[in-house]
Order: sequence, then C-alpha cells, then structure tokens
Amino acid sequence: MNAEVWNFDYWSGGLWPYMALILFTFLPSEFWRVISLYIVRGVDPKSEVLEWVRAVSNALLAAVVANIIAAPSGALAQVPLSARIGAMVLALAVYLIFRRFVFGGVVSGVVAIIGAAFYFG
Repeated sequence: MNAEVWNFDYWSGGLWPYMALILFTFLPSEFWRVISLYIVRGVDPKSEVLEWVRAVSNALLAAVVANIIAAPSGALAQVPLSARIGAMVLALAVYLIFRRFVFGGVVSGVVAIIGAAFYFG
C-alpha cells in the first residue's frame, strides 16, 4: 500500500468527512445487520419476538415524528406547526393508501416537510 495513504495530510482533504461517516456510522450498523441475519434465520416471521420487534420499531418511528412535530430544532423550527402537522397527515395517508408501506409514508412526509421549509423559509 502506498505510504502516502497513512499520512494525515492525505486525509485532511475533501474526502475525510465521508470516510468518517462510513467508519463510524455505516460499518457498525452493517455489522449488527449481518449478525441479525444469522440470528433470525430460523425464526418464524409470525412469531411473537418479531411482532415485538416490529412494534418497537413503529414506536420509535412514531416518537421521532412526534418530536419533529412538537419540538423541532434548527431550520425545522422555522416551519409553522400547521405545515408540520400537514406533512404528518400526508405521510399517514400515503402509509394507509399504499397498504401500510412505511417507506412510502416516510418519503412523502420528508418531501412535504422539505417543500414546506422552502415555501415558508
């Protein structure tokens, strides 16, 4: 391997934040995802354990959404409460219309919040 790679000046350019993101966020998360694949291989998808995991996952998502609506921080605090509630209602409608498709609900809510931020900001 090139000795230049181990020099601090090599990483102090424009790519070091991306490397830090990969090293400290993506890789640890990916490790646990791979481990979980091996652990749940024989678990029935309708088992009580996975139902509990789904319930906790939905509760965490609901808590994040409630926090974003009730106590926003940063640039989101400039978006009016009515727009944040409207984005939540849209996300919930998309979620229900598309047969409980969480990703669709989240994406539509995010797009609505970003649109509201541009409109009101």
